[in-house]
Amino acid sequence: MPLEFGIAPNDLIKVGIAILCGAMLGFERQYKNKTAGFRTIILICLGSTIFTMISQRAGQGVNINLVTGVGFIGAGVIFKDNISVNGLTTAAVIWVAAAIGMANGAGNYTLSLISTVLTLLVLWLFHFFEDYLDKVHHEKLLSVVFNSTNFEHLELLEDIIHNHHLKYQIRLVNKKDDCLQAAIFVTGHKNNIAKLDEKLLTMPEIKAF
Repeated sequence: MPLEFGIAPNDLIKVGIAILCGAMLGFERQYKNKTAGFRTIILICLGSTIFTMISQRAGQGVNINLVTGVGFIGAGVIFKDNISVNGLTTAAVIWVAAAIGMANGAGNYTLSLISTVLTLLVLWLFHFFEDYLDKVHHEKLLSVVFNSTNFEHLELLEDIIHNHHLKYQIRLVNKKDDCLQAAIFVTGHKNNIAKLDEKLLTMPEIKAF
């Protein structure tokens, strides 16, 4: 029997599961100090649950426009600089949280709970795999300023990079204030790149990097 104000017992179950699933995903994001944290993910999951419940009662089925609306929120946590793009994983978690909320709002509690657990497993387990890949195949964009316009200094730096068992690609070479400048994209083991940084600190030919 529905409760007063048209709230059925199943509605309260859906709201509770939405908060639980959102809290589980939100805790993981908050723990890693991401832009969309604990409360944000809970509200996204809860909101998509409520919208789905309302649209079903109106005889319109699941509101697919939620996907578009959540896309705007996801876009707000993605930041791009000159080197990298950050926030893509958090945006994906927002998207998944909305899908979980929609499944929960449609009454598929098993799917919403299993999806939450699987999402957490992906975020936790594959994080270690990503760290390993980043360690063995790390990338860094070096911006180097030499203390003169002597092109041999750049050739010396190329030899040093090669001796550190790293691959490189020169992206830009120019001259400013009587100094040679170069942007070099370096890839290889993270430890080797760290050793390269230490070497650059000791090179008298380099003014700044």
